[in-house]
Amino acid sequence: MMKELNKLMKQPALYDTGISEYTWIWTDEHISKGMLDAHLQPNWDAATRQQTHVQEVVKWIGTIAPTKTYPALLDLGCGPGIYTELFHDMGYQVTGVDVSKRSIEYAVDSAKKKNLSITYLLQDYLELDFVGQFDLITLIYYDFGALSVEHREILLGNIYSALKPGGLLIFDVYTPQHLADRVESSSWEYAEHGGFYSPIPYLNLNSFFLYEENRTFCDRNIIITEQGVQSVHIWQHTFTKEELEIDVRRVGFDKFEVYGNMTGLEYSMDGKEMCIVAQK
Repeated sequence: MMKELNKLMKQPALYDTGISEYTWIWTDEHISKGMLDAHLQPNWDAATRQQTHVQEVVKWIGTIAPTKTYPALLDLGCGPGIYTELFHDMGYQVTGVDVSKRSIEYAVDSAKKKNLSITYLLQDYLELDFVGQFDLITLIYYDFGALSVEHREILLGNIYSALKPGGLLIFDVYTPQHLADRVESSSWEYAEHGGFYSPIPYLNLNSFFLYEENRTFCDRNIIITEQGVQSVHIWQHTFTKEELEIDVRRVGFDKFEVYGNMTGLEYSMDGKEMCIVAQK
């Protein structure tokens, strides 16, 4: 174990996932429960934004992409259906995709109880195979920046293929300003009775790494239990407006608009986030 731990303690290479797959925190039997709980807290900004902000996002999307013009909506990384249910109530024909079995099961059960006609699919959105089926695709809460360069290109290609001609992609990202006051750090935590990362006692060695030349950061958690060592690398890339325009136009998107966030705030170079609306 010590040899393995010594290797893990080094700063990871850019987009290295460590021991875990990049989807691990959403698919692990124990951690996915904590992730679902975080999604369902209306006043947290953890897995999902606070409920009041969610409502503002949905309202704005309904304004720039009205249901009459963009009826068929695909929400990627839909989680337990917080956005999809609101989109359904606005009149969209909604499909939600998520890699978390626990979240999809919750979303399906919630829709059934409320008699909502929403389609949910348990799937990695890097493996989408839709062709020309949707008028509007949403990717909400910085998911795009959590992917490697290769995976971002795959996802954009999948999204472009899934959209009908004239269809819209709406997503949000961090800008480099998000890193302006961040510094590298390390800390540790001992969860005597278990916790978010494991149901049994564990030691968590947390490190925050900055990759300034790439405008990227990594939140690494090394989880040590009596059963072994697990490493969780959570990546996030920050984007310039110019970089994103190149990325979306490369796969074929024709029109490109940028906003300050997903409520339609005016874009500013000093802002820490931005929202992209790209049209096929």
